[in-house]
Amino acid sequence: MAIRPEREPKGTFPKAVPYIIGNEAAERFSYYGYRSILATFLVAQFFNPTNNPALQAKAEAQANEQVHFYVALAYFLPLIGGLVADWFFGKYKVILYVSILYCFGHLCLSLFEDNFQLFSVGLVMLAIGAGGIKSSVSANVGDQFDKSNEHLMSKVYGWFYFSINAGSVISTALIPWLYANYGASVAFGVPGILMALATLIFWLGRKKYVRVPPIGYKRAMQDVEMWKENIGALGRVLAVFAFVPIFWALWDQNLSEWVLQAQKLDRTLWPGFTLLPEQVQTVNPFFILVMIPVFTYAIYPFFDRRGVKTTPLRRLGTGFVLTALSFVVIAWIQTQVDNGAQPSVWWQILAYFILTCGEVMVSITGLEYAYTHAPKAMKSLMTGIWLLTVSVGNLFVSFVNSSIAGGGFFSRLKGADYFWFFAGLMLANAVVFMLVSLFLKEKKYVGESEPEAEVPADAKGY
Repeated sequence: MAIRPEREPKGTFPKAVPYIIGNEAAERFSYYGYRSILATFLVAQFFNPTNNPALQAKAEAQANEQVHFYVALAYFLPLIGGLVADWFFGKYKVILYVSILYCFGHLCLSLFEDNFQLFSVGLVMLAIGAGGIKSSVSANVGDQFDKSNEHLMSKVYGWFYFSINAGSVISTALIPWLYANYGASVAFGVPGILMALATLIFWLGRKKYVRVPPIGYKRAMQDVEMWKENIGALGRVLAVFAFVPIFWALWDQNLSEWVLQAQKLDRTLWPGFTLLPEQVQTVNPFFILVMIPVFTYAIYPFFDRRGVKTTPLRRLGTGFVLTALSFVVIAWIQTQVDNGAQPSVWWQILAYFILTCGEVMVSITGLEYAYTHAPKAMKSLMTGIWLLTVSVGNLFVSFVNSSIAGGGFFSRLKGADYFWFFAGLMLANAVVFMLVSLFLKEKKYVGESEPEAEVPADAKGY
């Protein structure tokens, strides 16, 4: 049975929520902090340190390949982390212990900024850290609810995503400035401090969490009826998630390809204030902070009251279309750059705004969908499958950039053609999804009776 803290009033927000949100804000500061400068750092430090114009395009493709490979690894590992949490150790232990490894990964980046091999070891440790905890952290949010307060789950997932972007907006503004003024060691070190803080915040909430114990390997393998239900749920969810990797293939480029494009733009926001290329990406989490409440409390209720239900599938489809539109703007910007112009960064900010609206509709919806449509024994695992869509999308982008760097098939995607390709791919994906969604069936699992399982000895906290 689940271990629950002292009795809480029915229908209220769980007491663990502040600790979960505080932990997520600090952890995402660390993650997006080092990612904000990673692409430009790899180009300047390892792939084109002499700033040779003839090597720049290949160096950028190499950096993009590396960035998206590590992101793919980080978002593949939640699948394993979720399985380990659901079957063996429980979410609490997985989050706590893997977070410690996460901290050491940050330390490697700070210490070995001039050694590509050891720097890469640090990136692998970060991927294991970020990936190992990701599905458990997201599923841990849902574990805090029961039938009495499940109506609050969407709002808490919204605030959970809000915390992600609160950490991101600060880090993507601060870390590039530290990098420009104090060097890579400091810029990579500060996110490590925030990851240590995230680990501490999570530990401080240890007596507040509802802890669903692992089902156990033997029970999981022997329960035939459970497996029948699990496979059915998995099939229904995969029919939806199959369309999501293309979204992430586009979205994650705002942290790499879009940053490199920003180097070629007029980044003056107003007279006397010019953004660093890496700081432009700050507008995405800033817009998220603004648009989450707008969508949650204004846009969705507006349409619901008028009989146009904003179902998860409708949100996903609309988000896909908006994401394609953002790349249309980016492709137009690149066309101007290819023709020798220097467009204003305000055009890229417009693209960020459109992308953010798509992100609100896809990413938050997907997190909630993964939890609510998974049986109890698959909560973390299904969240891991949702995050696997991020991995697949980034693997595809890494493959495309590897092909470009090596003169392969995708090397024909020069300049604006690169972004037009992804815009068209996303639009086609959206159209097919909308057609398929008409035939999809859904089944929710919220507040189910809990399976019998042995309660861990440390269930009441350390």
